[in-house]
Amino acid sequence: MAQLAAGVGVVTVRDDRDDIGVTVSALMSVSLEPPLVLVSLANGGYVCEVMLRRDLWAVSLLSAGQSAMASRFATPGRPSARLLVAGTPHHRGDHTDALVIAGGVAALEAETTTVVPAGDHTLFIAKVLTVDYLDPSATALIRLRGRYRPVPT
Repeated sequence: MAQLAAGVGVVTVRDDRDDIGVTVSALMSVSLEPPLVLVSLANGGYVCEVMLRRDLWAVSLLSAGQSAMASRFATPGRPSARLLVAGTPHHRGDHTDALVIAGGVAALEAETTTVVPAGDHTLFIAKVLTVDYLDPSATALIRLRGRYRPVPT
């Protein structure tokens, strides 16, 4: 599957007083009416554990210049998401209170409606609550063959 290019995003969720997040490339649109998205998370990860308890989350779809941010959120044993976004423009989502990273190609806030166990992953299908921002002029960041890359023009 590493041969298949995929967009890169950072999923964030607020867990009581802390913020956590993880880099994902398994994110897809499921439906336009109603607007639904799906994200796949590895079982046993803390973000997956929290998302099984918390239905509200955000995803920031990263742009080509944000590969360092993708790497930060992909590192095992990472600290609080608040520390990972320090020095990077971000804000809290109005609907989810989750951290939204600015400067990407888009960001949305979602509410999980269905959870599906799938082997060593869990699929979270969610209703899109709002599109926080959209920048059609930004170049998307993708993951291909184990590396982050800008979308070729």
